[in-house]
Amino acid sequence: MFDLATLRLIWEPRMLSILRFVVGVLFLEHGLAKAFNFPARPNHLPFHLFSLVPGVAGILEMIGGVLIAVGLFTRPVAFLLAGEMAVAYFMSHAPRSFFPLLNGGEGAILYCFTFLYLFVGGGGIWSLDQLWAWGGRAPGAGPVELTRGPPG
Repeated sequence: MFDLATLRLIWEPRMLSILRFVVGVLFLEHGLAKAFNFPARPNHLPFHLFSLVPGVAGILEMIGGVLIAVGLFTRPVAFLLAGEMAVAYFMSHAPRSFFPLLNGGEGAILYCFTFLYLFVGGGGIWSLDQLWAWGGRAPGAGPVELTRGPPG
């Protein structure tokens, strides 16, 4: 028999991990495009490390994208990247028009709120954060044997 509650309990943390991985890889692509023009774009700005865009933004997107994709330090990195996307929206997109469809800011808004979700939800079950929390053991590997000291 189909049990929606069981399906949700099993797949919710896994789908969170899949979402985190896909968003991290896509965000990494934005950083690689800013820093190395990969994939190549015809309107590429030269990379200057000590500039806000593409310098700081490119570095944040590359490093943050990798950390989000593997699920390491997911919550603090996601919070930082949500802030970056909010700044990007209000600096680059909002001055063009009030409507995101007209100002091209839908991506920045989606990334911002996805990162806020990852800040709250964490990295999911398939993340380095979760592996670290389990002490390097795979889930379901059995209980940890605790050793006791001498009675006394």
